[in-house]
Parts: sequence; C-alpha cells; structure tokens
Amino acid sequence: MTIAAQDRPRIGWIGVGRMGFQLVARLLDAGHDVAVYNKGRAKAEPLAERGATIADRPVELADRDVVFSMVTASAALEAVTTGPGGVLTSPDATPGVLIDCSTVSAQLSALIRNAAAKRGTDFLAATVSGNPKVIIAGKLTVAVSGSPEVFGQVEPLLAVLGRRVTSVGEGEAARLVKIAHNVFLGVVTQSLAEITILAEKGGVSRAAFLEFLNDSVMGSTFTRYKSPALVNLDFKPTFTMPLLRKDFDLGLSAARELEVPMPLAAATAQLVTGAIGAGHLEEDFASLILEQARNSGITLEPQNVPVDDGLSPQA
Repeated sequence: MTIAAQDRPRIGWIGVGRMGFQLVARLLDAGHDVAVYNKGRAKAEPLAERGATIADRPVELADRDVVFSMVTASAALEAVTTGPGGVLTSPDATPGVLIDCSTVSAQLSALIRNAAAKRGTDFLAATVSGNPKVIIAGKLTVAVSGSPEVFGQVEPLLAVLGRRVTSVGEGEAARLVKIAHNVFLGVVTQSLAEITILAEKGGVSRAAFLEFLNDSVMGSTFTRYKSPALVNLDFKPTFTMPLLRKDFDLGLSAARELEVPMPLAAATAQLVTGAIGAGHLEEDFASLILEQARNSGITLEPQNVPVDDGLSPQA
C-alpha cells in the first residue's frame, strides 16, 4: 500500500499514556480517523469523546494504514506487536506502516522491524523529544529512522505531531538518537540542580538565579521549562526517575558496545539510582534537586512565585 496516495490514512495508536494521549489528540484535532488501544481502557475513553474509536486488543488495529506504538519498555513493545493479540499477529490483515515512538534498545527495535517485514509491514522508529505540555505547545520534535521512501510517505502525518521531523538515517539510528538525548537530559538536570543549590546555599534565591541563567547565553528552552519545578518544588511527573534510569542503562550499554567513555553519564546514573533508593519514584525527575539539597545540608522550601516556563502560547 502506498500511504502517500491517501490524503487521510486510517490510523491506529497503541499506548495512550501522558504522551500518547496528547499526540492522539493532535491527530484527532487535525481531522484524522484514529482508533486507539491502551492496556488500561479507562485512559483511552476520554479520547472517544473526541472522536477516537477504542480497540480492546492491539490486533484489532491490524487493518489500519498506519499504526503508531508508544509504550514504556521493551517487554511492552513486544507484547503489543508480536505477543498474543499483537498488532502483527492477525491472520487476515497487517498494517501498512508501523511507527514506533517508544524508547527501547536498538536490538529489540531490530527484532520488531524484522517481524514486521515478514508480515509485509514497513517499520519506522520515530522517537520524540518533549512532554505533554511541549506537545500542547506544538514544540515536539521527532527523530525518524528507516526506509527513506517510507519516511517520505508518512512525513506529512508525522508533521502533525509537532514542529520538526528529522530523518536521522536507516535502521535503528533513531533509537540511539533518543537514548543519547535522554542521557543528556539527565546530566543537564543534575548539573542544573548542583549549580542552583550552590547559589542558594550562598544566599541567592532559586528564582533569581534561574531568572538570570535563563536570560543568559547558557539558558535554554529546557532550563526555562524546568525552572518552575525547581523554584516552587512542584514535581508533578512529566518523566519519572525509574524511566530516566532505564534510559541511562540503555545509554551506558550502547556506550560499552561502541567503546565510548561516558564518565559524566555514569556518575549521573548513580545519582539517579540513589534518588530512587531515597524514594523518588513517582515524582518528576527534577526532584534530583531535593537529593542535591539534602547532600548539601540544606532543606528546600517552595518559593511560591510565578515563573515563566517558556511554553505558554504567547512565548
């Protein structure tokens, strides 16, 4: 099937957690026909009110032109694709293209790619940078690897998800791009926590320090976005510490395989593990600042001041 020949391909989506929900919402708002599956049906039901069809099993999406998957780990991806009732197990139908947006190893991705090829389904790895608020602001970015021809067919569809879609090569290249991205995410956040606590222990408020930093050449979209959490200690999760540790494990494993020394990443991975051991399981990973403060002999209090996160519509 040539996806490019269809103005409105029928879409299936597997996994509507915090990220998947918002991405499906964008597709629905753009007028696409979307059927969704989620392991916990209740999370998918609000999407039905917005026009989505809810499937009870991934295999029910096998007749869709394009199926996206966005799950939390390798075992979950195997389960929804090649496991019992998986989208690649129907005797009667197979998706035209399977696009996986999960953060998994290149090895597992290659296995799913091969399984899809045996069914006649094209496979793209399409990893993303962002979180639910970034998606709502239209600032998600996507890195895609696989057949350039297939990428060309679905690029307009991927463009609905955010502001930039980049082809990074063939095969599993997008997996390495996302893993490297998330390792950097953790290292930057730990570094940001360290310098913020240094400033605070020296008598500078977190709000003032981060306002200065964000307006300097060292500031970034990310440091500005995380500033409200660091200032007001609001750790409503966008990405949890256990998920970050999983990505450090993947990154350090890739580094060993490719013989790339990553001493900063290795040290940060240990700090993330320590934070998990201290009980930071459900909070956002910005709670690294709490452990940094504890190790520095100070106790943080919310500063309760408005802080611009840079993602408001007018920003």
